[in-house]
Amino acid sequence: MAQKCVHQGCGKTYTDENEVCRYHPGPPVFHEGQKGWTCCKPRVLTFEEFMTIEPCTEGKHSTTDLPPKVEKKEADPALLAAANLPPPPPRAPVVAPQHIPTPPPPPPDSEDDDETVEIPDGRVCRRKACGATYKKGSTRDGEKCVHHPGAPIFHEGSKGYTCCKRRVLEFDQFMKIEGCKTKDRHLFVGSGKDAADKGAGSSGGEELLDTVRSDFYQTPTAVIASFFLKKIDKEAAKVEFQERELVLDLPTTDAPVPKRYKAQVPLYGSIDTAKSTFKILGTKLEVSLAKADGSSWPVLRSDDRLTGEILQIGRAGRA
Repeated sequence: MAQKCVHQGCGKTYTDENEVCRYHPGPPVFHEGQKGWTCCKPRVLTFEEFMTIEPCTEGKHSTTDLPPKVEKKEADPALLAAANLPPPPPRAPVVAPQHIPTPPPPPPDSEDDDETVEIPDGRVCRRKACGATYKKGSTRDGEKCVHHPGAPIFHEGSKGYTCCKRRVLEFDQFMKIEGCKTKDRHLFVGSGKDAADKGAGSSGGEELLDTVRSDFYQTPTAVIASFFLKKIDKEAAKVEFQERELVLDLPTTDAPVPKRYKAQVPLYGSIDTAKSTFKILGTKLEVSLAKADGSSWPVLRSDDRLTGEILQIGRAGRA
């Protein structure tokens, strides 16, 4: 019998108890406009981006037990002394760069499906809190789409939608808030602009990206920057460190149309190219830029505008 997994970030309907479940063991965190999970590092600005953060843990599906919350505790100095162990080294201060204003949201998509665009099998309704899935070949007569037309809102611990009054405290309760509006049809593909845009921006069978989301933080000796792009082809990717520039060529393994991000990133300060490193993860490229002179970087790129903002310690910034 098919059952629905309750793990955060999974939510799949499954029949095989031994099927691999990918989920987030830690609770969600929403702080100063940023959204993410306590169990992993990605932080995003919009709720739609938050819902697409790839799970960081593998296990088995569950229909009853939510995974335990992840709690990070500091080592007790008294216990270390009793065990005759040295205390842990002090953490290097993390200096956050200046805040960069969030770009305006894209214009709203169509509220009706383009009947000339084929709906892929298994496509989930795009309206918030609906969750209906399209089955290929099924009739669409008599559909009822119960959803939230408003945006999610998280304020002082309470969670809800701008279109209705209900507020809850827990994220699991928020995900179960029933929609407040009903339409006669689900929204599976909208106007189909996504597919058209990919065709217009592609070259040689791949989609060329003008930009990707990035952020960075720094220590006294290094600048750690992340360029968020899923499914980067580790074998074909190229990362070149120059004294004042970072050269990127990042193709992906997306099917059927792969993406490619190419950029020359002018750096704010000089780096030691021999000591700089990078690693490719499931959702991003992370580079560690070794500072040549140990000075603080107020921005990542030399062409970013300086505002004179006083930098705070312990808050990650966004480029």
